[in-house]
Amino acid sequence: MKVTRRKLLDAARMVFATRGIDLARIDEISDRADVGKGTFYYHFSGKPQLVRELIKEMLDGLIAAIRSRCEGATDVIGVLDKLIAAHIEFFANRWEDFVLYFQGRSDLTLQEGYQGLETPFIKYLECVEGLLASVLKYRPPQPVLRRIACAVAGFVSGYYSFAAISSQDENIDETFVSLRGAMASSLARFIQEAGHQQPPEAAKG
Repeated sequence: MKVTRRKLLDAARMVFATRGIDLARIDEISDRADVGKGTFYYHFSGKPQLVRELIKEMLDGLIAAIRSRCEGATDVIGVLDKLIAAHIEFFANRWEDFVLYFQGRSDLTLQEGYQGLETPFIKYLECVEGLLASVLKYRPPQPVLRRIACAVAGFVSGYYSFAAISSQDENIDETFVSLRGAMASSLARFIQEAGHQQPPEAAKG
């Protein structure tokens, strides 16, 4: 039973990567998994449950990779650089997972998006916020940390979106090394300036 469920999940990842989450149909997923539609509905109530499970699985893996990559970082620029590097390394050979990441983030902005996607994405953002807070001498307001976490996610989305349309001869990773450093420095400066704008008592906390 677990094998069939895994086959459906893997088939869905592939279909979503080529068709997109919204356009993918259940029969396409079950055909790719070589099972009947009835088997699909034995394991999942519908596409929303499948999408939620795949995105949670992908983000749990990304969180583990981020924590491992950032271990030992002692300053904010170091954490930011490792955060971005962890995302790029994680998605380097996982185009299907990047599609889930990109389309899942986009779905959060829709009024009629898939219900329940916000929970794993909030857990992911809180992981990024916690790593940043661990190396700061003061704790910036929560909205500042959330904006930084969203900026890192946006940078990674832009990186792979650019990579998808670039020439195969172009070394995208090399091109983005300098941008990665500039992004980390810019975000570190933003955090520092936000800290200076706080009342002295708040900055101590």
